[in-house]
Amino acid sequence: MKKIIHKANDRGFADHGWLKAAHSFSFSSYYNPVKSHFGLLRVLNDDIVAPGMGFGTHGHDNMEIVTIPLRGTLAHKDSLGSEGTIEYGEVQIMSAGSGIQHSEFNASATDEVNLLQIWVFPKVRNIEPRYDQKRFNLEEAKNDFKLVVSPEKDLEAMWINQDAYFSLGDFDENKSFEYKINKLGNGVYIFVIEGEIELDGSFLNKRDAAGISETEVINFKANSSSTVLVIEVPME
Repeated sequence: MKKIIHKANDRGFADHGWLKAAHSFSFSSYYNPVKSHFGLLRVLNDDIVAPGMGFGTHGHDNMEIVTIPLRGTLAHKDSLGSEGTIEYGEVQIMSAGSGIQHSEFNASATDEVNLLQIWVFPKVRNIEPRYDQKRFNLEEAKNDFKLVVSPEKDLEAMWINQDAYFSLGDFDENKSFEYKINKLGNGVYIFVIEGEIELDGSFLNKRDAAGISETEVINFKANSSSTVLVIEVPME
């Protein structure tokens, strides 16, 4: 098993006033040659957006973009005609494909919104752009993993144009658990949203992460009540 640890304080940080962003990988003005990606996972941004502020209309292409709100409400609008809000308990996915324009704003005039935005390189390029969002029953993630993104179209999880799997788990203190790789050769990027977990002798606290590859099963222990995101991606 190969393991790399990314501590929360080692992320890139940017404070634009209306936006406070932490970058797990090189992004915008933050560049770290040894943290450019993990396999086909390209971006994991931890963004806090001030009330009423956001990202104006801009374009993407050939990227799978997943957004997971952690608190607050985000307003979305795109060139496909999709328009609405997304909040905690929901997950959004956008296949930029051959090209899409969109905007994202904090829907509240009083409260911040905190979200994770994740980019994964696509399996097939220049597909027709696509947008989807879905609410999940995160009670089903109690002391287990809830699959929310998958390359298999017939599952409850939302479809992604890549052999990638996103799972959320909410674990009680002292609970031991495991994650089994869905596709042989994939690696997993484990991101601790809240709490502390122990992984193969390493202790990961809030917003710490670990990239694991060359294994089929990963065992964890929650040292406190913990919420964990696992992003499984091809390594090449």
